[in-house]
Amino acid sequence: MHARLLADFRSHIRWRGWRCVCAQQRSASTEVQPLPPRAQVVICGGGIMGASVAYHLTKLGWHDILLLEQGRLGAGSTRFCAGAVSTVKHISIETEMAEYSNKLYQQLEAETGVPTGYTRAGTILLAQTQDRLISLRRIVSRLRMKGIPCEIITPKRVGELHPLINIHDLVGAMYVPEDAVVSTSDVTLAMVTAARSKGAQVHELTTVNHVLVEKGHVSGVDTDRGQVECEYFVNCAGQWAYELGLSNEEPVSIPLHACEHFYLLTRPLATPLREGTPSMYSPHRSFLTQVRSSAVPSGIIGNISHSCFLSSAVVDPDGRIYIRNWQGGILSGGFEKNPKPIFTEGRNQLEIQNLQEDWDHFEPLLSALLRRMPSLEALEILRLVNCPESFTPDMRFLAEWMVHGYPQDNVWPLDIKRFGALQSSRTFLRHRVMEVMLPRWDFQTGRQLRTSPLYDRLDTQGARWMEKHGFERAKYFVPPGKDLLALDQSKTFYKPDWFDIVGSEVKCCKEAVCVIDMSSFTKFEISSPGDQALDILQYLFSNDLDVPVGHIVHTGMLNERGGYENDCSMVRLNKRRFFMISPTDQQVHCWSWLKQHMPSDSDLLLEDVTWKYTGDATYLHVLRDLTSASIHHGSCFAALNLIGPRAMDVLSELSYTPMTPDHFPSMFCKEMSVGYANGIRVMSMTHTGEPGFTLYIPIEYALHVYNEIISVGQKYGIRNAGYYALRSLRIEKFFAFWGQDLDAFTTPMECGREFRVKLDKGYDFIGRDALLQQREEGISKRFTMFILEDHDTDLDLWPWWGEPIYRNGELVGKTTSSAYSYTLGRHVCLGFINGQNPVTPEFINRGQYEIEIAGQRFQAKAKLYPFSSLFTQRRRKEDLEMGY
Repeated sequence: MHARLLADFRSHIRWRGWRCVCAQQRSASTEVQPLPPRAQVVICGGGIMGASVAYHLTKLGWHDILLLEQGRLGAGSTRFCAGAVSTVKHISIETEMAEYSNKLYQQLEAETGVPTGYTRAGTILLAQTQDRLISLRRIVSRLRMKGIPCEIITPKRVGELHPLINIHDLVGAMYVPEDAVVSTSDVTLAMVTAARSKGAQVHELTTVNHVLVEKGHVSGVDTDRGQVECEYFVNCAGQWAYELGLSNEEPVSIPLHACEHFYLLTRPLATPLREGTPSMYSPHRSFLTQVRSSAVPSGIIGNISHSCFLSSAVVDPDGRIYIRNWQGGILSGGFEKNPKPIFTEGRNQLEIQNLQEDWDHFEPLLSALLRRMPSLEALEILRLVNCPESFTPDMRFLAEWMVHGYPQDNVWPLDIKRFGALQSSRTFLRHRVMEVMLPRWDFQTGRQLRTSPLYDRLDTQGARWMEKHGFERAKYFVPPGKDLLALDQSKTFYKPDWFDIVGSEVKCCKEAVCVIDMSSFTKFEISSPGDQALDILQYLFSNDLDVPVGHIVHTGMLNERGGYENDCSMVRLNKRRFFMISPTDQQVHCWSWLKQHMPSDSDLLLEDVTWKYTGDATYLHVLRDLTSASIHHGSCFAALNLIGPRAMDVLSELSYTPMTPDHFPSMFCKEMSVGYANGIRVMSMTHTGEPGFTLYIPIEYALHVYNEIISVGQKYGIRNAGYYALRSLRIEKFFAFWGQDLDAFTTPMECGREFRVKLDKGYDFIGRDALLQQREEGISKRFTMFILEDHDTDLDLWPWWGEPIYRNGELVGKTTSSAYSYTLGRHVCLGFINGQNPVTPEFINRGQYEIEIAGQRFQAKAKLYPFSSLFTQRRRKEDLEMGY
């Protein structure tokens, strides 16, 4: 049937250019206005993103804005967008942005007088499997935290909302009634109109060649119509952003790549909608623009004829397709298993014309569409659209902020500094976008890019890998005789197949000794000929770094609001030299922050000793206020975490040096020999709260040191461990982690780290005033540990992160991370409790708490301090129960 249908579809295609069918017609002006000689901000790209930047900058009070578009406004990929405005996102900040966009588009027409085609259509997300339904239930919990109406519905209800949808293989669905659709070209025009009314200038048919830079600062742009001076430049060039970034005088990496995207357009249905149902898109308006109509009368949804359908968009994640109304007909498309990357070199098209049809490539999606909506076969196909769509390596957005110097919320998941140079390789991007559209636990492309010297050794010992900032890191180690393939393929919301493996690694960390390769952590060295290194670091960090040589200080690098820009460990190597250890994905962000705040006239030396090359602040979209501090690439270090009570025995044998607390106190660093290797930085800390050491090893010695540790450690029961064990250990010890629990809007006062802040250290430091104010006024949120009490580890869904927290039945916050505590035999969740200022310990202790996992609530006990004492109490209770 499909072959016949394909032939029929091809015969139905009418010779009509896409511009004639969908593009908004504009009369070209015969008079070309000259470019201004200067502007505060130049924006490249006249699509919906560039228009949005111009609109919001003028809203915030900046009016000297110049928007440049190489073709016509909205004539690029913007005019091909499906126009769906959906709040169904997996990340909180993306949901908040989508909700904001929904509200903005709703009132934009009244503000500007330009119709935007806004229609509240709703979205139905289908579930063919129980796992998919669980995933949707988790999303429902998160959306309800934001006050967004949504619900899980039955297949029967799906049929009532959209009678043309085949529901026989469904187990349920999610319905979001306030999701909307817009005309993206009209929204673009509305935003440009508003920006122009506030002073912004817009010039079409103007190509930006490259950005001019002087001493690390943007100074202007060079265009095909002359140069324009400016202070800021914003790259909104879409699929051309990558090439434009590389063409700058100081190249900027924009990790973005386009793929072909296909969808069908049909002619209107033969049977019109009944009177009173939501009206369809007008064929007399531009693409996706809709005529406003009256609301649906009460009760009509359940009685609608099966020959008609309502305006809700339908998304079938398991079938990788979506279906929605378009001008009385249907727009339906999806995301293939084997997408086709495009535009790998050169900005070779001014305005993107429709790409070539490829029915053979679209056939799998067509089959899925016909299964989901059999009546599609009877419709006349107007066109198979092939258009470009750009993606980042993790399919999240790119974000930047300008006016205030900081965003209003935690946007780290969208910050371009989450990427490094390796994610900007043309080959990496081309391959990654071929799989990024399909949800995955671990991406398969771009792997084994950054590996420690021990990678092959660990791989042969059963390591199962995950990727972080391009680094391969071991999750756990599969013992001999286990089915490796089965473990790799076991992806579940319930108790995982690796449960016992990780449990044995945790047990070894507590009772014997384990070794964890932690080479991926970011490592910098900061030094100076005089006292400048100490002075600048005392200004940048909240704790007191003027400690004796060899001491380790845990501290935060805060912003003006007192929030964490970084959470790290600082080691004083000598009077004028410091070693900094930060989370893996902090490499680019931390480097940028340090460069930004280092004085340009100093003798400071900043070295990235993580790996061969550093992350650089030139990944920023807006190049401004970058300093010229000296930057070098020093020797590189691998890192081994040796955890457990027998760690001191292993190191004592290898170094012929006593490693007991009397000889090697906690939070101390000493350079020593391990085996035959010299110059090993041994630190008495483990990042887990368990006893042990971390060894920072010049990479040429890494394999030797590892082999010696394993050899000597055999008599002490040594084994390898991975990051899953590390996570379990740190969470049960109530250790917060930057990027998960801590962010730029979390202060030390809010997460129980007052002891890592020295307000009276004799130095003013960034964020000090904000912390002083918090100390006086109290805090409005507090980091809390929760122990799930009535949760069955074997039968119930596991918590991950982002679960709602209820206090006495009222929503008060959400979890930020969780793990199973093998010591307690319970799940432990970390998260923040919000409330009226101040949130005191008494407020938390008086509450009764529940954690909601995919719609089901579990009782939880709240703790404000590490519960090491609970371990002893539990052991005593078990001893009593067993009769000891």
